[in-house]
Amino acid sequence: MEMMNLNLPATNKFATAYYNGTDEVKNFFHYQYQNPSHYQKRLEELSSRSFMRQELADHIEEFMKPFPTSDKVFESIAKLKDDNSVVVIGGQQAGILTGPLYSIHKVISIISFAKQKEKELGIPVVPIFWIAGEDHDYAEVNHVYLENRNQLEKWVYPSKVLDKRMVTDCVLNKEVCLSWIEAVIETFGETDHTNQLLAFSKKAVEKSESFVDLFAYIVMELFKEQGLLLVDSGNRKLRQLEKEILVEQINNAVMITSAVEKEQAELAKKGFSRTIELSDKAANLFYYDEQHYERVLLEFDEEANVFVGKDGLISFTKEELLAIASEQPEKMSNNVVTRPLMQEKLFPTLAFIAGPGEISYWAELKSAFEIFDMKMPPIIPRINITLLEREIESSMNDWKFDLQEILQRGISEHKKSFLESVKDTSFEHLFLETKEQLTKNYSAIRKQTEKEYKGLLPLLKKNESILLKQIGYMEEKIEEALLLKHDTAIKQLDCIDYSIRPFGGPQERMWNIYYFLNKYGLDFVERLSALSYDFDGTHKIIKI
Repeated sequence: MEMMNLNLPATNKFATAYYNGTDEVKNFFHYQYQNPSHYQKRLEELSSRSFMRQELADHIEEFMKPFPTSDKVFESIAKLKDDNSVVVIGGQQAGILTGPLYSIHKVISIISFAKQKEKELGIPVVPIFWIAGEDHDYAEVNHVYLENRNQLEKWVYPSKVLDKRMVTDCVLNKEVCLSWIEAVIETFGETDHTNQLLAFSKKAVEKSESFVDLFAYIVMELFKEQGLLLVDSGNRKLRQLEKEILVEQINNAVMITSAVEKEQAELAKKGFSRTIELSDKAANLFYYDEQHYERVLLEFDEEANVFVGKDGLISFTKEELLAIASEQPEKMSNNVVTRPLMQEKLFPTLAFIAGPGEISYWAELKSAFEIFDMKMPPIIPRINITLLEREIESSMNDWKFDLQEILQRGISEHKKSFLESVKDTSFEHLFLETKEQLTKNYSAIRKQTEKEYKGLLPLLKKNESILLKQIGYMEEKIEEALLLKHDTAIKQLDCIDYSIRPFGGPQERMWNIYYFLNKYGLDFVERLSALSYDFDGTHKIIKI
């Protein structure tokens, strides 16, 4: 593997400014990730706080028992118990087969940054991946994109979830799941690694009861030698550790929302739009009806001192909700605002690994952190990677394409120019003349028909329409013949496009790791993890 760095804009305006370290965004964060001295300051802040290290380590060890493991994993659990240790953490939803590539990129980022900081600071640094199992957006996690007929197609896992249950409660039908995974792998074509991938997938499904289990099993098989630890935000046993923090969040619900609105107003002054959508009554907590698997977002009516579900069907006094948080915390869960607060209360976080969207919404949380006498950790842009396969690079060289341009704009304009260059314009002119002549002649026929046989006018109109359609049909056939004549070149262009910039966006948002595991082996991710990454906001091109 060979890696090169390119300067590309992020997927949103704010993240681009953050990568560049511009002054207009610095005040929205407590630490500047580019400043080495800020990590020492962060350690000083963490040393003044206390954490449930033993309880967290015991919980994580229990949670991870069903998944592939190694001595490195147990070393990380032991490190977490050490009062001097810190963590590098980041998270994502539990996508089927790990979801889009950026989930894998985030894990690699967490592991790589933790290793770097452990070496630099001389203290134990534990890599932790936070699985967002409390999320209920099933449609975001139930599909992958696969190559089919020279394009990417969306393949949806064939099991519907019609309610708002947490992803951690989305149960797998093992027979259906395995059959679907086998069909996915079949689309890749057989390689030297296919049987191994099939055997691993079968074992993963057999050992998994839910979407979160399957996600965790695959991730740990790929990263077990890196000492990665996992936590599921939807896990009921974890919620027991969170109950005092939930009580704090309930008591400060009004202040949290006001704090976010304050930061959003400041961002607006700088010309940035807000990322978090919330009402001025937002409680930033969900109530989870376990019987009906309904996750209901709560709002707080300050006058009535009542928390109300947005659907209006449930309400709790503040005292009732506080009792639920203390006695039945599994009925509560966080939203996009309170999840970072929960995460930072639980873990001694040296740094948080964030995607472009997360960087934008964490910028709205600075004042909310201060309510709890905390600072936001340094926010580290996760590594953005494009995997460049040898045959794709060769095709790009054939066309003399500039990689940076293709990564930013795709090849649609190049394809359009190519088709224009090979088009036989003589056919275009001939068809145009034919249609104009036909229309002109039928206009004359219509005038004569109006005089002599008015009743035939509808038939005449239909006849003209049929002839024009037939000419159009022949035009299409000529176009198809042109495409067929240049089929090899067009396929090559399409292949570059869906490999590098599918659907006009980054590769990491569409492609899934299983394609690469089938082609390059189960150790492919381990080899990616072994590369040396600079966390400088540049885009990484990895040639394979």
